[in-house]
Amino acid sequence: MFKAILVNKDDQGYRAEVSHVEEASLPEGDVTVKVLYSTLNYKDGLAITGKGPVVRSFPMVPGIDFAGEVIASSSSDFKAGDMVLLNGWGVGEGHWGGLSQLARVKADWLIPLPKGFTAKQALAIGTAGYTAMLCVMALQKHGLKPSDGEVLVTGAAGGVGSFSITLLSKLGFTVVASTGRMSEADYLKKLGATEIIDRAGLSAPGKPLAKERWAAVVDSVGSYTLANACAQTKSDGAVAACGLAQGMDFPSTVAPFILRGITLYGINSVTVPRAKRIAAYEQLSKLVDLKTLDEISHEINLEDAIKYAVELMAGNVRGRLIVNVNQ
Repeated sequence: MFKAILVNKDDQGYRAEVSHVEEASLPEGDVTVKVLYSTLNYKDGLAITGKGPVVRSFPMVPGIDFAGEVIASSSSDFKAGDMVLLNGWGVGEGHWGGLSQLARVKADWLIPLPKGFTAKQALAIGTAGYTAMLCVMALQKHGLKPSDGEVLVTGAAGGVGSFSITLLSKLGFTVVASTGRMSEADYLKKLGATEIIDRAGLSAPGKPLAKERWAAVVDSVGSYTLANACAQTKSDGAVAACGLAQGMDFPSTVAPFILRGITLYGINSVTVPRAKRIAAYEQLSKLVDLKTLDEISHEINLEDAIKYAVELMAGNVRGRLIVNVNQ
């Protein structure tokens, strides 16, 4: 038996609870992992609270991230005792995920625990930090340089936003942070933001084209925020979009794209090939100050994850929540 958060939907309604589960109930896969840490991401909040239809079958163990030790493997890629990391691949949505003391998954979904990080540190980064790195890599591929001007980061106090700020500032960019929590200004400046702006200026309907300001944007919000960010991006600039906290709609026009030549990069962190994942973590190992992880992350136990998921959906969580599944 092992402990896990189980999400169920039946005649009793939609509910999430910490349960004791038999190992025989684990789904199919060629690698079984003793999970050490998982995390709470936006998708996990949706899965646990039922505020979004992300869970595709029931019962489901949420948790789109985990790190731990291989205890059994029929794959030549991994053996018992190997430390591994998983981000995405639909776990916690269509396949049991990491908010559990045991997980069984496909070997193709795993990468070796990145060098330079403990399991806890890798999960302090998690999907949020790894997605932020993919956003930054897209801007680097675009050719963006610090001398090109300011970079806007929306949803700045969240996990992706927090990491985007610290990564971009470490690379020498001038970062402007947009947030609905102006009380977090000191935290955001400590991460490397030079200016904090209220999200209200971006989250309402705006003009198809606005005054050019941003050389680039990292957006985890979507909807009007993404539309306004595009409308304010400089000619030949780039926007990396990776989230939909405000909404998955995109109420914009083609004007920023055909009149200013901006590029919109869609960042999909879920099914990225192993080689690109490893490359992202190699950059993260060079750019992330381990002390900064303490600023960005907060450890909780499995029992508390459900109540924190509610707070996450209410927008009351700063940075990253690491879940110690064995406490």
